[in-house]
Amino acid sequence: MEDERSVVEVMRSMGLADEVVTRVSRLWGKSAARNGGRTHLLLGHLLDTAAVAGVMWDQYVSAAFRRRLDEVSGGRGRSWFMWVCGIHDCGKACPAFQAMDAAEAAPVLAAGLTWGRLPAGRGKRWRHDVAGAALLLPRLVAEWGDEEAAGWVWPLVAGHHGTFPSAAALDPPRGAQGRGAAWEEAQRAVVDVFTCAVGFDGLADVRPVGSLRKAEQLALSGLIVMADWIASDSSHFVGLSDADLVSFVSARRRAEAAWERLRLRGGWRDLALPEDPLEPLIRRLGVQPRASQRELVERAWSMPVPGLLVAEAPMGEGKTKAALAAAEILAARFGLDGVFVAMPTQATSDPMYEQVLQWVRSFDPALESQVALLHGRRRFNVWWRTIWDGKPRPGGDGHCEHGSRPDAADVVDDDFGAIDEDADYGMVSDEPLTDRAAGLGADGPAYWFLGDKRGLLTAFAVGTVDHLLHAATRTRHVMLRFAGLAGKVVVVDEVHAADVYMRQFLVEALRWLGQAGVPVVLLSATLPPAQRQRFVDAYLSGVLGTADVHQAVPEPAGYPCVTVAYGADGGAAVAETSREAVRAWRESAPVRLAWLPDVDPAGTPVAAAVRKAVADGGVALVVVNQVARAQAIYRDLQEGGFDGVLHLLHARLCAAHRADRTAECLRLMGPQAGEDRPERMVVIATQLAEQSFDVDADVLITDLAPADLLLQRIGRLHRHGGTRRPAAHHVPQVLVTGVAPGRDGVPRFLHASKQIYGEWSLLRAAALVTEAAGPLAGGEAGVSTASGWSIPADVPELVARAYGDAGICPAGWDESGAWERWSAKEREREKNAEEFLLCRRREWAFPTLEGLHYAGSRAASEEQLDAVVRDGDPSVEVVIVRRASGGYRGIDGTWLGVHGEVDDDEVTDRLMGGTVRLPPGLTEAAQDELSPLPGWSGRPWLRYRLALVLEEDGTRLLGVHRVSYHEALGLVIERQAR
Repeated sequence: MEDERSVVEVMRSMGLADEVVTRVSRLWGKSAARNGGRTHLLLGHLLDTAAVAGVMWDQYVSAAFRRRLDEVSGGRGRSWFMWVCGIHDCGKACPAFQAMDAAEAAPVLAAGLTWGRLPAGRGKRWRHDVAGAALLLPRLVAEWGDEEAAGWVWPLVAGHHGTFPSAAALDPPRGAQGRGAAWEEAQRAVVDVFTCAVGFDGLADVRPVGSLRKAEQLALSGLIVMADWIASDSSHFVGLSDADLVSFVSARRRAEAAWERLRLRGGWRDLALPEDPLEPLIRRLGVQPRASQRELVERAWSMPVPGLLVAEAPMGEGKTKAALAAAEILAARFGLDGVFVAMPTQATSDPMYEQVLQWVRSFDPALESQVALLHGRRRFNVWWRTIWDGKPRPGGDGHCEHGSRPDAADVVDDDFGAIDEDADYGMVSDEPLTDRAAGLGADGPAYWFLGDKRGLLTAFAVGTVDHLLHAATRTRHVMLRFAGLAGKVVVVDEVHAADVYMRQFLVEALRWLGQAGVPVVLLSATLPPAQRQRFVDAYLSGVLGTADVHQAVPEPAGYPCVTVAYGADGGAAVAETSREAVRAWRESAPVRLAWLPDVDPAGTPVAAAVRKAVADGGVALVVVNQVARAQAIYRDLQEGGFDGVLHLLHARLCAAHRADRTAECLRLMGPQAGEDRPERMVVIATQLAEQSFDVDADVLITDLAPADLLLQRIGRLHRHGGTRRPAAHHVPQVLVTGVAPGRDGVPRFLHASKQIYGEWSLLRAAALVTEAAGPLAGGEAGVSTASGWSIPADVPELVARAYGDAGICPAGWDESGAWERWSAKEREREKNAEEFLLCRRREWAFPTLEGLHYAGSRAASEEQLDAVVRDGDPSVEVVIVRRASGGYRGIDGTWLGVHGEVDDDEVTDRLMGGTVRLPPGLTEAAQDELSPLPGWSGRPWLRYRLALVLEEDGTRLLGVHRVSYHEALGLVIERQAR
């Protein structure tokens, strides 16, 4: 039978004096001014948060994490979770907080809780999160008799507003914490009354019997923040100013109603084990298992504890589907509740989102609404709009089951009223969220998850790898991001795409995920052995809790291969790999390579080679390293009267054109092209075509790139079985350009290529291509008598040699000098990344979260975070609009009004289709010269967007550059002569 007593009755039953009861009953937690017009008492908010935690335990927290909390609490995990979530705001029982609102302070003062002059100025204020830790710590030490337990619990209270302070920060300014018997009794009573109300005999009864590991503490901290933010929403938790109305039973009813109205839920909830080992592949994903897919699934079954799986297999082998099958098995075996699939780019995330949607529906159609797409352009994904915005289904004839709703988009700019009075500390940017989802079906999506920093808390998520990397940065509210990962299986596709800077964060993330017991699946077609080893060591260092772990990964028996790493009983590290060669799905085939010397950005020889290559038919893919070069080659072909289908694809196309063009290329060159495949077609692209671009070309012309990326590009060549090809293209051929012979035969590279990749990796790639295509200086362009490569059989050896220690370049190429320059730059980039890593190397073995944010990054917005985890100069996105007579038009001609006014969601969609990211060289000018249009101030998706206004001639000056936008070419940038 649940205790229905009010907190006043609980206090009286504890024998507290009447004046103490009165004083505690006056302490406020939410002011009327910031809580929907109604004061909410402190004990009411603590109990609301505990009650939300109880619902989270029942319906959201993964089985694996529930088990861990049961272990550390002596089998009372649910009650202990409610206590640790609810106690978070006990520090509001101090003068520094109670004095913040004069109207709320008056009854507190009248009850006898007084204070003198308090420190003024934002930097000197005594924050209530830190005050709570200062209040609680001495009591925990005294009543638990266990400094170790108190040592890992107090940072959970001190860090609930997003940063973990050091112990030295727990020293309050004079008078801020409260002095005298009245304050001491009231503070003690707040803790004791709350503790008894949630079911414990007293504070001593709460003592944990074990410790969570630091990564588990971080995940728990994120769940505390989640519970607090939900319980802080005044539209669901109406303020109660009468303590006689505050009870844990009423809080539980409020929490259950709020949870239901918000439609929050977890994912699989105790997923059953598949009856047949291959069922996740055959029945769920509808594939006939290939040998490499079968091995990954078998490894997921055989691994004794959660661990790391690294799957390496050729392009087009079906790694992603195998990873999803492995994720189902790992989740069912180890009690995980969802999956996060991390992709290298926004463009690769969209098709993966649709694949994961289809996969999740096979478990339960209702789970469709629990799949989030995490990137800045998700608004343009038709399936996202169908599910989250109630738009018509793609190709369908109706609306999604969940109906429509008023302007869902504004959720993303809201901080859900999370921290009320803490706005004075600069922690909140927006007003509380009202009930935006009223009237929607119970199976609709939970818009709460769309809020800032919350996307990973959704049960199933697909997004850019940045979201994983953000969870490894020393930034505010990192615990929310990590909590979203800790209950899932994490899949990282195209893991080789992370450069040396991003790899620092990936390694840091693997370390924390390993310590949290999160299974991780890494996928790559071209992974250098040194990277594989580093990922294994990072994960195992997390598992073992030490900074320096090196467990040698055995040489795989062949390719494809699967490597596993986990911690065995007794604290031993295990790293195993494929002991028997696994056959690739496709037999290896010879690929002819030849040189096409050219380092002119205009690419005239490339355009000529394209015409020749498809003169008698065929589909050519041209991949170059520079947008301007791609535009120049396209213009050359177009102006020369190319007779065939011609497409240009690069990052300076606006969002709508890029999405349409990508979809069209996939339709004409993808696995389902069939009769739609043109007889003659050329696609000119930048690095966008390098990964997760499932097209099939007859011939490839590519700028030289590092060997692993070159092989990725070759992966688009003769990719699909059964494709009809002209006789001239029965053998796949690659022309390598972007390089030309220099003095003494040393290769000269495109300036852009050197800027992007560095000279050393290009020299190594040139050396490997020379072995296959013959000398760069000799022979007719496009003609080779050398042996070529066998793909995919040669892939592992080529990647290993490209990134190995042995020299491979001819004498005179100054390989060692290039190596020294490259290494120095890489070391500098690694050092730059260290500043933002979640944990410093020397702190990795620290057992608690104390001081985690000491001197941490203050990056706040997603765009700032992207700059943290992706090295390089910052860039900005702009929305292109055209000035017209009497107002403005969108890029598609949509009329916007005199001041750029936008009337509805449909116009917003069309306008946002003109979004494009400027190159870094224009960032400063854009920030100085551009601003949102005045008419956008009331539109959440637009109010912070910079407008790039093109004049009526279609151009404008931005800094020293003349900028224009062309339907075919995209954004064109020309430097103006001074």
